[in-house]
Amino acid sequence: QVQLVESGGGLVQAGGSLRLSCTTSGRTFSSYAMGWFRQAPGKEREFVAAISRSGTNTRYADSVKGRFTISRDNAKNTVYLQMNSLKPEDAAVYYCAARSELLTVVVVTSPGPYDYWGQGTQLTVSS
Repeated sequence: QVQLVESGGGLVQAGGSLRLSCTTSGRTFSSYAMGWFRQAPGKEREFVAAISRSGTNTRYADSVKGRFTISRDNAKNTVYLQMNSLKPEDAAVYYCAARSELLTVVVVTSPGPYDYWGQGTQLTVSS
């Protein structure tokens, strides 16, 4: 069983920056493809960014491309989401997710294939 704990959410002004972190338990972090998703009130959970096991491949939702950066530190069992130029529409609960993946270069952009989820961290963006 893998536990994921997100942190770094909070209140930020539009145009500001914030970095989310997601730390996992266990010693097999490098065997997981990781992703970030978000869910705003009354909306479906949506894909934000994903990164392969090796960290060499990444994918972004069009809405965040050029503003958000996903990265990982396998030595620290942590995946990050650097968020810049934040907009009010970025406000949501952000979730990280992990998927056990055999291939090191695969990125997963749909929520269904993920095996484990964090509890979420709230991002509020004031205009």
